[in-house]
Amino acid sequence: MANYISSVLKSLLLLLHLVFLIQQHVDSASIVKFLPGFEGSLPFELETGYIGIGEEEEVQLFYYFIKSERNPKEDPLLLWLSGGPGCSSISGLLFENGPLAMKLDVYNGTLPSLVPTTYSWTKTSSMIFLDQPVGTGFSYSRTQQYNKPSDSGEAKRIHEFLQKWLSKHQEFSSNPFYVAGDSYSGMVVPATVQEISKGNYQCCSPPINLQGYVLGNPITEHAIDYNYRIPFAHGMALISDELYESLKRVCKGEYVDPRDTECLKLVEEFSKCTKGVCQEVVIKPLCVTETPNCYIYRYLLTTYWVNDVNVRKALQINKESIGEWVRCYFGIPYTHDIKSSVPYHMNNSINGYRSLIYSGDHDLNVPFLATQAWVRSLNYSIIDNWRPWMIKDQIGGYTKTYANKMTFATVRGGGHTAEYKPYETYIMFHRWINGQPL
Repeated sequence: MANYISSVLKSLLLLLHLVFLIQQHVDSASIVKFLPGFEGSLPFELETGYIGIGEEEEVQLFYYFIKSERNPKEDPLLLWLSGGPGCSSISGLLFENGPLAMKLDVYNGTLPSLVPTTYSWTKTSSMIFLDQPVGTGFSYSRTQQYNKPSDSGEAKRIHEFLQKWLSKHQEFSSNPFYVAGDSYSGMVVPATVQEISKGNYQCCSPPINLQGYVLGNPITEHAIDYNYRIPFAHGMALISDELYESLKRVCKGEYVDPRDTECLKLVEEFSKCTKGVCQEVVIKPLCVTETPNCYIYRYLLTTYWVNDVNVRKALQINKESIGEWVRCYFGIPYTHDIKSSVPYHMNNSINGYRSLIYSGDHDLNVPFLATQAWVRSLNYSIIDNWRPWMIKDQIGGYTKTYANKMTFATVRGGGHTAEYKPYETYIMFHRWINGQPL
């Protein structure tokens, strides 16, 4: 009898614990109709919230969810991951492909303003902007007892996040689903796609309607990404013919951690030539955030805006989450355990998922030449050969389509992220997501 009572009590306690967790989930999502700095009510549907990850839900991942402005019942659902690792997804929302942007006014001590954009991907898709890994943006841990984030570990956490998010938003469970991101998320997105794909064939959880993924200037493999900086720099007239020929002859195409002393000297010469160049987009001036006439001044304005007490209140930020918000926390504890994401791309292709891989063609960090090289290494036949894609009568970039449902495209004049050419990138994405040729 005592054992029976004990068993019943345990069951009741477990039930109460589950009810408590469900209640926490319900309370953690909020509809946001007004944002400080934006005049009037928001012209789109915004939800913010936290999803608990792990057995004890010790990790709390923060997200911004914006419904498609076209037909949310049928339009695709995209998960957006910013790079870093450690860069808040606000980087995507306010700089790259969201419906709001910072107004570039000189900061005068008052709250910076927000303005609507004309290039939001939410015009045709619903989007979840996720702060990950833990410690990024407004995502935090309730305790110190959690696994240190890693590339492969994040793929599992993101998959868990999606399962829980979709269980709360079942009206989107049948929508075509895509994972998207840029920069360092090139290591995490392909692994996440594979993790979701595997999960769809396992028991106990409803399948996610995974259709494919989108990556911009993705970090893929350090040696490939770095080695192609030298030919890219030469093509952009950043180094001389003589230095380029010497580098090729002496280093034989391997420029990462050279052991040959002559090669090392030449690589150092290359570094001197490119030190004063803006790595993210070589045609922009190298400048500091605090300069009002500089493009990245918006990063400073965003920091002032996000750290305003009324903005945090509107976004329903848990007070226990973090102290000062930073756009990119580059010192985040993290294990880089995926050395190359190429095998993940291969597996995802074999499983039939669509992909759009695009490159701003003026990025020195991850040159388009590097991305082209690993795409070429997949050895798929070409369906649509290299050609310009147009916006009205202007060239938006160049594109090539492969038999594995992979489309590669450049964005002419673009940089390391979509923020440098947001309208052109939007046109490219809009066509691809709707199944149209670029």
